[in-house]
Amino acid sequence: MNETIANLSPKQRELLDKYLPWLLAGGAAWLVARGLRKLAWTAFGMYWAFHFVR
Repeated sequence: MNETIANLSPKQRELLDKYLPWLLAGGAAWLVARGLRKLAWTAFGMYWAFHFVR
């Protein structure tokens, strides 16, 4: 992988250094939001399923 990074032009490397952290942070935030959404729907479904069991 380092060989491909070494073959980048300085302009491409600058662009990568500028935007890669933002892309990684955005991807991580998207995964966290997706997990929270699934957790919320699971909790809602379990509440609804056990609501009438009492």
